[in-house]
Amino acid sequence: MNPVRAVVFDMDGLLIDSERLAMRSLVSAGAELGYDMPVEFCRSMIGVPADRCRELAADAYGSDFPLAEYFELHETHLRRLVDDGELTTKPGALALLDILDQQGIPKAIATSSSRDRADHHLRLTGLIDRFDAVITRQDVDNGKPHPEPYLKAVATLAFDLDDTLALEDSTNGLRAAHAAGLRCILIPDLVPPTDESRRLAHRLYPDLHHVGDYVVAANA
Repeated sequence: MNPVRAVVFDMDGLLIDSERLAMRSLVSAGAELGYDMPVEFCRSMIGVPADRCRELAADAYGSDFPLAEYFELHETHLRRLVDDGELTTKPGALALLDILDQQGIPKAIATSSSRDRADHHLRLTGLIDRFDAVITRQDVDNGKPHPEPYLKAVATLAFDLDDTLALEDSTNGLRAAHAAGLRCILIPDLVPPTDESRRLAHRLYPDLHHVGDYVVAANA
C-alpha cells in the first residue's frame, strides 16, 4: 500500500452534510413554481455539476420549464437552510483533518459547487482555513466526471498521483478521481454504491473515521 502524502476531498455529502439540505431545497423550489419534483428526480442531480443539472431538468420538464428561476430559487432555499444553522460536518470529518494535520499531509477540495457556495459553506462549518486549495466548478473547464477538477487539485498540492488519496461520496465523483489516476475511497451518502462504484473504489467505508485509520496504517 502506497503511503498517503496528499489528500483531495469532495465537499458536498463527503465533508459537509449538505446533500440532504440540497434535496429539500430542490423540492421546495419546484413547489414554489408549481412543479412536483419527485425525490428520486432530485436525487439524480446529487453530485452532478450545475450545467448538467440544468440539462436534466430541461429533459424532464420540457422547454417551458423556468430553468433560471428554478435554480435561483433552489440557491435561495438552500442558503436559508444553511444560514438557519442546519449545515453540519459529516461524521469523522474533523477527526480526519486533525490526523492529516498531525502528519503534515496537505489537502485540497475538488467540488462541483460554485466558488460562492463552497466558500460560504466552508466558512459556516469552520473548515475554510483547513485546506491548502479549493477547486470549484468555476476553476475548471470540465466538471466531474471529467478528471480535470482532481488533476488541478493534485497539481496545486504538487504531489505524485500515486501518493495522493481522493475521497468521494458519489459515483460521478468517483469516476472523476479514477479517470485522474487516483486511488479513491468511497464513503456513500444519499446514493447507495453501485456495482460500478464498488469496482472503481480503492476502498468503501461507512464514514470518515475509517479513512483516518487507513491513512495511519498506510503511513506506518
